[in-house]
Amino acid sequence: MTKYKLEYLWLDGYTPTPNLRGKTQIKEFDSFPTLEQLPMWGFDGSSTKQAEGGSSDCMLKPVRHFPDSTRKNGILVMCEVMMPDGVTPHASNKRATIIDDDNTWFGFEQEYFFYKDGRPLGFPTAGYPAPQGPYYCGAGYSNVGSIARQIVEEHLDLCLDAGINHEGINAEVAKGQWEFQIFGKGSKKAADEMWVARYLLQRLCEKYEIDVEYHCKPLGDTDWNGSGMHANFSTEHLRTVGGKEYFEKLMAAFKDNIADHIAVYGPDNHMRLTGKHETAAIDQFSYGIADRGASIRVPHSFANNGYKGYLEDRRPNSQGDPYQIASQILKTIASVQMEASMSEAAA
Repeated sequence: MTKYKLEYLWLDGYTPTPNLRGKTQIKEFDSFPTLEQLPMWGFDGSSTKQAEGGSSDCMLKPVRHFPDSTRKNGILVMCEVMMPDGVTPHASNKRATIIDDDNTWFGFEQEYFFYKDGRPLGFPTAGYPAPQGPYYCGAGYSNVGSIARQIVEEHLDLCLDAGINHEGINAEVAKGQWEFQIFGKGSKKAADEMWVARYLLQRLCEKYEIDVEYHCKPLGDTDWNGSGMHANFSTEHLRTVGGKEYFEKLMAAFKDNIADHIAVYGPDNHMRLTGKHETAAIDQFSYGIADRGASIRVPHSFANNGYKGYLEDRRPNSQGDPYQIASQILKTIASVQMEASMSEAAA
């Protein structure tokens, strides 16, 4: 028998942005356990804004698990929060209620800033560094410093060790800003892996005494880019059938549902979606081929392939909940597909 360190992870009840929480328990298994072997576990919900002190019990239900290479015999256990009966999802448990479809693929581009001493990593004590320009995908100490690349490389390795479908990293437009990409088939799978990747990054940064800033516009109304979490998506229909007529109906549905999308695309998005810094205005909808300032960017490969492939929603922001973002995209797509199915049936 081997003693395993199980790090149970969950999203707390803070709004508008939940925080990741984690605690460890030790369990013995003959070998690396299956998900079904991992027990439910309780926690004090009154300390996470998920219960009152007089009735504080909440339960953690394991839903995904990953090897944790930072610990000997370590396992990361992503959980849903349940009520004390262990059956009823807690009100903060968005994962339990979202739309999911394994045939819908999501690729999230997580942008963020490294922060130290209250300012982005590499910023001078007072004022600002040289203007944006050389930092994006840059190299050299003056552009990326001496620590950031070390962190992102370590984070990449940790994600790959865990079996997370991490697809790449790059320095971003602003000083101290970086990005990593996660791909998954289905809302829950893609979002699970994004949340665990976020956790690994935050935990890694502890030893460097650096914070991860996910706010979508941490530098406020300045000429410095904000951070997004662009959501690339593709349904089986988009990949195999597509067509300009279907695409235009899909874009019309996205336009009709602006408010529903913005509601779950992350807080403070009005600070970021201003129509500047390669963003669309928050109250408008647009799409365009290779247009980074549109709500939906249409890749050349999509248009050149008979309007088939994937699309990129550029409005989700860096502190958004990927569960809700993916689910809302699926809702809008489903409304178009349902209409198409009804038309076919009537014919």
